[in-house]
Amino acid sequence: MSTILAIETSTELASAALLHKGELIAHESAGAQTHSDSILPMIQRLLAEAGIALAQCDALAFGVGPGSFTGVRTACGVVQGLAFGIDRPAVPVVTLEAVAQACRAAHAQAAEVLAVLDARMGEVYWARYRAREDGGWDVLAEPALSAAGQVATDGRPVAGGNGLSMYAAHFTPEFCAREFDSAYPQCMPHARHVATLGLHHFARGGALPAQEAQPLYLRNKVALTTAEREVRDALKGAA
Repeated sequence: MSTILAIETSTELASAALLHKGELIAHESAGAQTHSDSILPMIQRLLAEAGIALAQCDALAFGVGPGSFTGVRTACGVVQGLAFGIDRPAVPVVTLEAVAQACRAAHAQAAEVLAVLDARMGEVYWARYRAREDGGWDVLAEPALSAAGQVATDGRPVAGGNGLSMYAAHFTPEFCAREFDSAYPQCMPHARHVATLGLHHFARGGALPAQEAQPLYLRNKVALTTAEREVRDALKGAA
């Protein structure tokens, strides 16, 4: 079985995982301001625990986004540098697919998953997936950026991601009970899920040369003007 090193830094939690000889080990560190400082020591600890060198990894997987602008750049940059240094490919894993994988771990029978992540600025990132028998996911709705009320919830999927709790005024308990089979706001992207999906994608030719790895951005604009913030706050107050 291939050895996959994975990192995920798209949210407030930074994590790293190593899938080696069928065993998965992971470490994590909270605090968005420390991701760039904490991720390399985590990787070093994982390799030391497994007793292997970085060059023994077959591929490096990373959470490609969408997510924190700085976070997805950190993951991409770290993996590019490490992968280039050992001449190994990079495997991008969409963070929303990692949420779906987390939901699968929480709900083994999840056939369809709606992943919803807080995008800030009054919006969410979301996508829909259908579970495959080979352990992967078919994309039913491509990753998108929208207001919470524009998320497609038909068909009673399992739902996961912190967008459910951050926009609880829309995703109320009554709404979730009516629209979703189950709801797991605590299911978030983590390197352990990125590693599992990274192995799946790597085995099916989903790896890229390190220099071709790029973050997935769904928003070109990363800050609101004062006027736009006032409009947003007024709309929230009205809701």
